[in-house]
Amino acid sequence: MADTAEQVATVPVADQEDQEMALATTNTDVAAPTTKKVVRKVIRKKKRPARVQIDPDTLTSEPPPQTGTIFNIWYNKWSGGDREDKYLSKTHAKGRCNIAKDSGYTKADGLPGSFFCLRFARGICTKGQDCDYLHRLPGTYDHFNPNVDCFGRDKFSDYRDDMGGVGSFMRQNRTVYVGRIHVTDDIEEIVSRHFAEWGPIERTRVLNTRGVAFVTYVKEANAEFAKEAMAHQSLDHDEILNVRWATADPNPMAQAREARRIEEQAAEAIRRALPAEFVAEIEGKDPEARKRRKIESSYGLEGYEAPDEVHFARGAQAVNPLGREGFEVEYQERPMIENGESSETPVQEEQQPQQETGGIFSGSTLAALNKAKVSVASKPKAAASAGPLVAYDSDSDDE
Repeated sequence: MADTAEQVATVPVADQEDQEMALATTNTDVAAPTTKKVVRKVIRKKKRPARVQIDPDTLTSEPPPQTGTIFNIWYNKWSGGDREDKYLSKTHAKGRCNIAKDSGYTKADGLPGSFFCLRFARGICTKGQDCDYLHRLPGTYDHFNPNVDCFGRDKFSDYRDDMGGVGSFMRQNRTVYVGRIHVTDDIEEIVSRHFAEWGPIERTRVLNTRGVAFVTYVKEANAEFAKEAMAHQSLDHDEILNVRWATADPNPMAQAREARRIEEQAAEAIRRALPAEFVAEIEGKDPEARKRRKIESSYGLEGYEAPDEVHFARGAQAVNPLGREGFEVEYQERPMIENGESSETPVQEEQQPQQETGGIFSGSTLAALNKAKVSVASKPKAAASAGPLVAYDSDSDDE
């Protein structure tokens, strides 16, 4: 029985060896190279046209509710009567912009310097892709003059009394005041979620008990867009927001933070204008450049390191050889400018043989005429008269 078991067990082993040899022999064959070219197709996503936000037939000009005795047709307001809270009489906005669905290309995309659509920000644009303004959010490369906003409206020198309207061009305001918020425990999360739709936010400050928030955007254009987009809108409840421009923060820490931001912007602009190697050397980020600077600024003097004013000086008298590049021509031409006689003599020598060869008279005749010049005596000028020849008297009879 044991012998039969061994024989049965050895049969699969032999079969496995035969299969392995067969696999080994088949793998030695070299496959023929394929001549098919791999073509990669680049699929570009087509831009979406801007859609119509609201049907123009549904827009009706309704007069404001009567709150006075006289209606002003120029300002579309009632005057006279009892005073009421102007914030309580506000009505909810008719539409709201949805960036994910409403944004798209318009006629303004082909015109550089176009402004953004104010009706698109408010969610009531009826033109869609036929609009003459942009239907998207302000981006990084959207810059406008400081006297206009992103919608093309002219700014003023001072803010309105209620801090509404277009704003002022006297200072860059990136903070929006949001009032009349429904007070909840997660008010900060709600405000950040709704206002982050209009651009990158730098800082959000919320007064939980008062229902007030201050939202600071990275760019002023996004703050202008958010102010118009969220005016008279609601968050997660049925409140009507009061969105205005925020006044200057009197906190010294906020003022220092704003000054530091302006300095960082100026430093970034200078950093982009200078070469990358020079910036790395100045900031000390490149260790090899630091070692090379230490060796070059010694100028052969052991233990000496030239200050930045000497090492980076430019001009013909610079100590650093790199600082004298481009000033060699000016240094060589200076003696030529100071001594003008050296440049005149060869010109005169070249003109003399030309005069001898050409002309009616020969050179010897001209030389004789120059020697025979007779000086003509100039007539003396008449002396100016000291006074009139005849005495002048008055016509009076006394004399």
